Amino acid sequence: MTPTMTILYVDKPATSAAFYERLFGFAPAELSETFALFVLPGGLVLGLWSRATVEPAATLTGGGCELAIRAANAALVDETHAAWKAQGVTVLQAPVTAEFGRTFTIADPDGHRIRVFTPPV
Repeated sequence: MTPTMTILYVDKPATSAAFYERLFGFAPAELSETFALFVLPGGLVLGLWSRATVEPAATLTGGGCELAIRAANAALVDETHAAWKAQGVTVLQAPVTAEFGRTFTIADPDGHRIRVFTPPV
């Protein structure tokens, strides 16, 4: 078995889908009142499910984990940060060089953390 999908529990799937559409630059493959689905390059699927309708009920929401996105190089990390910051996203951590490489972290409307990083050269 191979994990292929990450699901985030959100207040409003349409609002979250619009946020991720701006970040990713493409529309969701599915969008309903209770669920949105993005098929990301590389094959990972990102689901955005209404926390009011998921069964069994979700007990944790945003901030408890990170969606990590690997960039090709440090310059792309910085460029992505600048582009997303210009869109008005909530920046939790500006670009820094950490022991695991260049990175920054933002939050989506529900507080889910999104980290962009590239390993050190």
